[in-house]
Amino acid sequence: MAENSDKTVSAEGLAQIASKAAKGGLPPVHLWNPPYCGEMDLVIRTDGTWIHDGTPIGRQAMVRLFSTILKREGDKFFLVTPVEKLGITVEDAPFIATDADVDPDRITFTTNMGDQVVAGPEHAIIMRGDVHEPRPYVHIRAGLEALIDRKTFYRLAAAADPGPDGRVGVTSQGAFFALEP
Repeated sequence: MAENSDKTVSAEGLAQIASKAAKGGLPPVHLWNPPYCGEMDLVIRTDGTWIHDGTPIGRQAMVRLFSTILKREGDKFFLVTPVEKLGITVEDAPFIATDADVDPDRITFTTNMGDQVVAGPEHAIIMRGDVHEPRPYVHIRAGLEALIDRKTFYRLAAAADPGPDGRVGVTSQGAFFALEP
């Protein structure tokens, strides 16, 4: 928990604010610049598990709400509402791409939070790591990425073709994405 002046901010309190803000789609966190209120004991693990005060958050609806108020500034991550900004820890990427519909001209990813994006100029597939340990990601929104899980990456690899630079990759919305680091 973090303190904001004389009141204590709880996970449930943030969820209520996020719920109100999220009516009608994702809240406009890119427009919110509230004061920093400290760190919250919240960790998003590499496997996509959200941990609060050392315990996994069991209510998926609460995790989904938190994911809608997640903001990245540089290498730091925050939960943001119109009135407060709390730092959190993200071990790798805040989301996991758990599925992809691979069509001839587009690849639509679905994350563990239910977000869907079509890979392309606005949602690039990014390769990190090396040939021995490739780490594929897809851009979801506003600097937030999803690690592409192994089964989904294998599906992309099965659909891959040689690209203009000789590397193997996939094309979506006219953009070529190499699947090699």
